[in-house]
Amino acid sequence: MAEIINLRTARKARARAEAAAKAAENRVAFGRTKAEKQAARDEIARRAKLLDGAKRETGDEPRPDVEPR
Repeated sequence: MAEIINLRTARKARARAEAAAKAAENRVAFGRTKAEKQAARDEIARRAKLLDGAKRETGDEPRPDVEPR
């Protein structure tokens, strides 16, 4: 025979589990030191600069470092 459960208790247990999962995500996202946050921002800026430097020129727009003739 099936076990009888209290739906209110099950609903509260599920809500507690969801709140615990959300808290764990927030600890990861916001629980970093100032130095760690700055290092992450520096890494993003470095990657963006590297990507912009690797773009090919299409020839449509004038290059700012070369004067037109």
